[in-house]
Amino acid sequence: MMNDQQLLRYSRHLLLPQLDIDGQQALLDAHVMIIGLGGLGCPVLQYLAASGVGRLSLVDDDRVELSNLQRQTAHGSADIGLLKVESAAAEVQRLNPDVQVVTHAVRANADWLMAQLSAVGDAQEEQVKVDLVIDCSDNSKVRYDLNRACIAHSVPWVSGAAVGLNGQITLFDPRQTDAPCYRCLYPSLDNQQLSCAESGVLSPLVGIIGAMQALEALKVLAGIGESLSGRLLTFDALQGEWRRWGISRNPSCSDCQN
Repeated sequence: MMNDQQLLRYSRHLLLPQLDIDGQQALLDAHVMIIGLGGLGCPVLQYLAASGVGRLSLVDDDRVELSNLQRQTAHGSADIGLLKVESAAAEVQRLNPDVQVVTHAVRANADWLMAQLSAVGDAQEEQVKVDLVIDCSDNSKVRYDLNRACIAHSVPWVSGAAVGLNGQITLFDPRQTDAPCYRCLYPSLDNQQLSCAESGVLSPLVGIIGAMQALEALKVLAGIGESLSGRLLTFDALQGEWRRWGISRNPSCSDCQN
């Protein structure tokens, strides 16, 4: 149950009839893994921490560089050279010291994700079941590995991407019957997508997409509204225009049909 300080901290959430005390308690009880602590991961972790998600697992093996600071708002000039998980963990604690933070200075891969999304602990630390994953990695190989791990362990995940002047967001939820997966949407990308380092990105764009990822995560965790499962939202920053696309499950998908 929430104490008096928490009731005050989250009072604007509690005023929402769709969320109320039960929804906020679900956030406090939740465990979310964020993969990638760059332009997308920064607003995601900031909004989830501020909203009271009880446990955040932060995953990134990179260090803060000067070129990151144009868009990665959880890191500052004093953090250059630090591991991003260290800088990000400090930002979470600054925003909300009640949030439990677990850091993983690793590059996520298939075996690691399979192990982390299982509910089995190890000798080093107690492992708490991950309720939802948010992918902010900008890496299609990681997304394919994550897709298979989430299907194997029935864990929903929010996918976001932003490069240049365009962004997109969707949710993949293997708990739902006939829900499409990442490979249904992208059968074979082979990491051919352009990165921000290659084509640039407008700073607020990653904030918009990251905030939308956080919003979708909160909705799923609290069980409110209509999720983006089966829908892809794309955003054209130059035109200020959102478009919605339907996603169908591929009956011959090598990931979700096995």
